[in-house]
Amino acid sequence: MAGEVVLDGASLTPEDVVAVAREGARVAVADEAREAIRASRERVESVIESGEAVYGINTGFGDLVDERIPPEEVDRLQTNLVRSHASGAGRELTGEEVRAMTLARINALAKGYSGVREVVVDHLVTLVNERVHPVVRSRGSLGASGDLAPLAEMALVLLGEGTARVERSSTERSSGEERRDDPRADADGERLPGDEALAAVGLEPLTLRAKEGLALINGTQLTVGIAALLVHDAERLCRAADAAGALTTEVTMGTTAAADAAVQAVRPHAGQAVSAANVKRLCADSEVVESHRNCDRVQDAYSIRCLPQVHGAVRDAVTHLRGAVEVELNSATDNPLVFAAGRVDRRTSGTDVADVVSGGNFHGEPLALRLDYVTGALTELAAIAERRVDRMLNPHVQEPHLPPFLTPDSGLRSGLMIAQYTAAAHVAECRAIGRASSDNVPVSGNQEDHVSMSATAAFAARRALDAARTVVGIELLCGAQAAEFVDPGLEHGVGTGATYGAVREVVPPLSEDRPLRPDIAACDALVASGALDEALAGALDDAIE
Repeated sequence: MAGEVVLDGASLTPEDVVAVAREGARVAVADEAREAIRASRERVESVIESGEAVYGINTGFGDLVDERIPPEEVDRLQTNLVRSHASGAGRELTGEEVRAMTLARINALAKGYSGVREVVVDHLVTLVNERVHPVVRSRGSLGASGDLAPLAEMALVLLGEGTARVERSSTERSSGEERRDDPRADADGERLPGDEALAAVGLEPLTLRAKEGLALINGTQLTVGIAALLVHDAERLCRAADAAGALTTEVTMGTTAAADAAVQAVRPHAGQAVSAANVKRLCADSEVVESHRNCDRVQDAYSIRCLPQVHGAVRDAVTHLRGAVEVELNSATDNPLVFAAGRVDRRTSGTDVADVVSGGNFHGEPLALRLDYVTGALTELAAIAERRVDRMLNPHVQEPHLPPFLTPDSGLRSGLMIAQYTAAAHVAECRAIGRASSDNVPVSGNQEDHVSMSATAAFAARRALDAARTVVGIELLCGAQAAEFVDPGLEHGVGTGATYGAVREVVPPLSEDRPLRPDIAACDALVASGALDEALAGALDDAIE
């Protein structure tokens, strides 16, 4: 387990999301957050007692906003809302995606502007801590009014409805027996109806009260949960791409002069400086680089010479997304927002009177635009890596010491030829991904007439990242193979040597033709798992940025 993440509605980070979603960290809610939750709920109760018309509490939704709900039907309204909105399609979210989404929803509720009871928050905390993962379909969100259908499918389990995957340890703790032969079991846990899933962890189904259904489903938590994981993985990929590019620079007899600090200082983009510094650090003490310092070549190809500029621009795009994710993780994004007495800022409202305000914080545009930006950036990262692969394999441009397609006796053997095809296919796939945020489909009788498509943008960015990581993995595979044809009397750089060693830990040199699928998968996993990061940190005494 990875410790505990305490949610206060203000300090959740992408690293916390990774810790909970992937590493099994437990979740708790801070005491001050609980006070805010209670105060917000008291305001909802006062609305019910007063009979004033407030959207989402005693009115219909969307195009039905003008329909008043009788007091005796207010609770039923919330149950109907969750049931009707649990209408997703597409693949099921993975366990880590569900956990990321649920964690983000808990933190949004913990801010104390949603008007739910503590028991609702506590049920969600238990689902995360006991690894009960509602079955949620990935498609159904337009990114306004938030990620409605996916969040509704999450919330449906709280009612004892829907379906959840429950890890076996949870069901065994409850029942005292194993269920190894149950046909409902799968790789992600035992699939149970919602009421049985709750019972497996000692919970009773909830009866939702006023505002609670809307508070559970009205927000951007699917988008931001996926985006938080994406930021972590994209930053890892940027480091791996620098390592792969540095190794390619070395084995193609390139120069690191273009990565000198003086070059970056006169064009001081932050990401460019980091990637350039990484190349210099990775190639430090390289006898391979030194062996041709006074050769006749004046310039390297752009894919090597402009590595800092391209990789750095990708880094800056990811950093831009990180900023939005950090804000969004700690934002109140449902509607209406419930401001308890004393929680309205006088500087912006002119009053501290308690109020319930209908707004548009559920709109995912701040994330959608940056996710699309990152999709384009990751596409470029894949594209430049594929070009460096070509420079190692292509007999018409590669250096004389490298045999065609990096195999002895080429012609009889094809070597790594088709690895470039796979890289090129992934680049083409990235380029075919549409830009979701530029689209719009009005819904709900045209009441919701402009939506963000932020969840679509998040899934698209995830596809681009996975494809780009495979291309970088292929570059690592080719770089290590090219190293086999470098003068064995020359030492690699400290970092490039560690990169070569990390690849050789999972893939042997290619001497005879063999299927490359396992090799490509192993290099992909080397990046995805963080093993390359660890190898570099060990060799350099500290991780690269």
